[in-house]
Amino acid sequence: MIEPVQRSTVDEALLLSVDAVMLAVSDLDAGIAFYRDGLGHQLRWRNDEIGQAALACQESRTEIVLTTRLQTEPNWLVRDAVAAAQQIEAAGGRILEPRIEIPVGCVSIVEDPFGNRLVLVDLSKGRYDTDDAGTVTGVQSDVER
Repeated sequence: MIEPVQRSTVDEALLLSVDAVMLAVSDLDAGIAFYRDGLGHQLRWRNDEIGQAALACQESRTEIVLTTRLQTEPNWLVRDAVAAAQQIEAAGGRILEPRIEIPVGCVSIVEDPFGNRLVLVDLSKGRYDTDDAGTVTGVQSDVER
């Protein structure tokens, strides 16, 4: 059992913000129709190669990412996904997937001591560039922003 800690033993909080909430859909077009057309969320990007599309949350940078290939779960923004996974392991968690390269950076998947899956995302390569329809055309690196 993990004992409650009165104060932080690290200098900086690891999880910066919720980057995205992944929502599993059976059909990307139907998912976009529901969340964009039915609920009013603006399409940010769509990448058919990976079976995903992101819609904006109006009052934050958090995205609703519709996916045809992954399960529903939150994605946490971190500075370095691999280092964050190692820190979680050192604190008593478990690394499930140490490093998955994605077009905009890197993902690590971990589990906390209570069985919760945490998807750790860094945007070390940048963010998606899109055309007027929201289709991904490339990645805009930090240098170009």
